[in-house]
Amino acid sequence: MKALNDESRRRIVEMLREESLSVSELLEAFDFSQPTLSAHLSVLKEAELVHAERHGRREIYHLKLSVLEDAILALSARFRLDLNPKKLGKATS
Repeated sequence: MKALNDESRRRIVEMLREESLSVSELLEAFDFSQPTLSAHLSVLKEAELVHAERHGRREIYHLKLSVLEDAILALSARFRLDLNPKKLGKATS
């Protein structure tokens, strides 16, 4: 959970949820240096929230959904939230 404690890292996860991206593509979305982005990506990799694949000279980052899903389920259990999709989609009157 500490990995998601930072707004920039949460934004990286959000971006990777949409599509896999290279370091340069991620860097375009932020106003900080490449070493700072690398530090954020290292924290996310250590938490096993993302993984990288080499494609030639490019490193492409992917979100590891199963780990993120486990984290969400742990939070829901901790706060006794019901994440049943049928119940979440119901409108309340």
